[in-house]
Amino acid sequence: RPPNGGCAVAESRKPPELDGALILDEAVEELDDELPEAKALPLDHDPREDGKADLSSEMLTEILKRMGLTVEVTVREDAEEVILDVAGEDAGRVIGKKGQTLDALQFLINKIVNRFPDGRRHIVLDSGDYRQRRENGLASMARREAKRAVQQSRIITLEPMSPRDRRVIHLSLAKFPGVSTRSDGQGAERRVRIIPARQARAERQPRR
Repeated sequence: RPPNGGCAVAESRKPPELDGALILDEAVEELDDELPEAKALPLDHDPREDGKADLSSEMLTEILKRMGLTVEVTVREDAEEVILDVAGEDAGRVIGKKGQTLDALQFLINKIVNRFPDGRRHIVLDSGDYRQRRENGLASMARREAKRAVQQSRIITLEPMSPRDRRVIHLSLAKFPGVSTRSDGQGAERRVRIIPARQARAERQPRR
């Protein structure tokens, strides 16, 4: 069990033609029967002694090993969340296109670790501060597109995004003057629309 701030290493010879993102489901299916039983904890327990940091690190390390990826998993934690930082030669494959593989792994690890509603701690997966860089890039893009929406007095519709990325856009433009934002669409095709104030007023006016 790695101490706080320590490393758990997943090393394996990766298959030459397999993409880690493509074999994630297979790795999880093989691992499912081997997961340790989660136990309910008393309400007065110290969150940092609940074992979730070690469990999440062990599970992620094992999944990545079965995906054939050579990486290191570093653990940081506080009372509210556990951060697993992935580094190594295959870190880019763990991130995946626009962070999709990283998000899928994070969702899975949270499901494994937080089986009981009491004492939940959010597990965050990152790789080389990818999430912060991604959020900064999205916020910068959102402000740029908001300026264009105001200048051209037209609605700007962004590309489909994950719920996490859409939230970043909404928050970054919440106080941007002259625009509002709205999510439209279903499922994977859900997009953020940046609406200048003039267009918003026109949409609210009843048609005659």
